[in-house]
Amino acid sequence: MKYDSSLQSRNPISQAQNSVESAHRAVSQAHTHPTEQTVEQAENALEKAERAVDQAGLSHNETAVELAEEMLAEEQERLGKLKRDT
Repeated sequence: MKYDSSLQSRNPISQAQNSVESAHRAVSQAHTHPTEQTVEQAENALEKAERAVDQAGLSHNETAVELAEEMLAEEQERLGKLKRDT
């Protein structure tokens, strides 16, 4: 069954999850190719994901929001470690 992506994209939980996944890819790219540009892109992606997770926090799905928050914190830690190590 294929879901309507326009419906899913308007769901704050889905937006937060997608945003955190994008941040994960950006942080992974920064780890693979640690340049000023990739680190900055990862920082921007994390900021966007943080806003999306905050917005999702207004929903009533606490479990999904907590999972997104945990994933976001993990990516923030990964980027922080990379910045400390370089």
